[in-house]
Amino acid sequence: MTPAPCRLFAASEGRLAALDDLPKSLWLSGLTHSQGWVEPRLAGVDALRRALVAGTLPEAATLTWPGGRLGEQLAATLAVLGLAPYCRERGELADTLVQSILFHLDFIVDYRDRGADEAGAVAMALAALATDWQDRRGELDELTEVFGDFGDAPKNDRWDMLRGLLRSEAWQEVRRIRRRLEALPELGRLIRSLGRHRDSALADPASRQTARVLQAATARSTRSRSVRIPELPGETESIYRAGRVARMLPAEAMLLCHPRLRLVWHARHAERTLLCYQDNDRLQETRPAQDPALRPVAVPQPGKRREMGPMLICVDTSGSMRGGAEAVAKAVVLEAVRAAHAQRRPCHVFAFGGPEEIIDLELGVDPAGIERLTRFLGQSFQGGTDICGPLERTLERLQTDRWQLADLLIASDGEFGATPELAARVRRAKAEQGLRIQSVLIGDRETIGLLEIADDIFWVRDWRRFGASDSGSPVHSKSLTALYFPGALRSEANLAGTVSGRDASREVLAGQPPTPAGPRP
Repeated sequence: MTPAPCRLFAASEGRLAALDDLPKSLWLSGLTHSQGWVEPRLAGVDALRRALVAGTLPEAATLTWPGGRLGEQLAATLAVLGLAPYCRERGELADTLVQSILFHLDFIVDYRDRGADEAGAVAMALAALATDWQDRRGELDELTEVFGDFGDAPKNDRWDMLRGLLRSEAWQEVRRIRRRLEALPELGRLIRSLGRHRDSALADPASRQTARVLQAATARSTRSRSVRIPELPGETESIYRAGRVARMLPAEAMLLCHPRLRLVWHARHAERTLLCYQDNDRLQETRPAQDPALRPVAVPQPGKRREMGPMLICVDTSGSMRGGAEAVAKAVVLEAVRAAHAQRRPCHVFAFGGPEEIIDLELGVDPAGIERLTRFLGQSFQGGTDICGPLERTLERLQTDRWQLADLLIASDGEFGATPELAARVRRAKAEQGLRIQSVLIGDRETIGLLEIADDIFWVRDWRRFGASDSGSPVHSKSLTALYFPGALRSEANLAGTVSGRDASREVLAGQPPTPAGPRP
């Protein structure tokens, strides 16, 4: 049996029933506040918090705390600040605001002790509250401007760190990069299309599938019919009476030889009662024919483009990326973080330079993620270029459950090259796992290394305009290598006609012309 609840302290605990609906972060301030009685204060705090989470402000007349003139002035201050829309469906921010209200109103008694009257003390407390949240609202607006939403950044325990971060020079660089994104709207659409989590409404010409459909056709067949042909010699089936002389029995013919019975024969012949052979006088005829039919046909159809999956970003941080290319590369990273936050998608960045110069960044819109992003966007690029390291780490992550549906985006000037073995591993990942590699070319031409691993290349032709120069690209096409040196590309045809140096030297020494080695894996 369930023991009966103890009712000794039921009356005392009933006064604090409102604590059950409040988060624990508001318990201490709600219980020890200097304004009003505890029961109406807790109920009023709960009502205020519920209204903020709903995106509205409660009317001053309905508040049980703070009541009277103080409640009207508090409601007017909150209306001027316009914080209710920021708190909609964001309980943590609403808790922070309510806790700040309790904190500032608790100073009214201190202002009174310092010589201020009641009205002056209330005005000083509300002014301090307004000043504090005007600054915080500006910070929220900055986060929204950069990321589209401030996410989990303004948590109460990290607000001071966030405020210092938003006042740094590195954060001002982030804001400048965000403004540059307005000149590259195609870049945002490209990044939002990364990932293979679900089918989109758009067809993907590169992803062709074979579908079996039924098409109208004609099928050849044969038709048989039975045709009656009189006097056709055939198989004897039976005997019947008829007037056919050619089919009469020999016994009937014998009557013609008798001088008297011949009259009987003539009578039977006239009456068609002669005994005759019944022959099969029908011919079975088979003729070809064509009938309508439905034939299954394999028809190639473009598959649906997949999107909304995790994103892996490789950013070239070599010395050749300084200037306008550096600004575009940072814009790629910032737009990737914005898209990942807006669509609740994981985003991981590999910043690579020379050999073993790789920085892993797990980015998100939280204080730690914003700090990592700000630190990365505030640094200058330098060093060499080695794509093998980040590609190997990307292939490793694709083996995990969280990243197996990820797509890879490479932002670089293309001045790199992967080893043949690593390029073969990338091709296998594309064939077996469906990996797609999108490249943002921040340079003047495609390179062999870039063409070898990228499925599609987005060319930022006027990347110099994002730096100190206003000049455009001096070349008319990014595909200069394909135009003037097509044999240098590692296409399937070129690979099939390529002879390794070892095989070529061996055959030349043997006095034989070198033969192609065939397609490579």
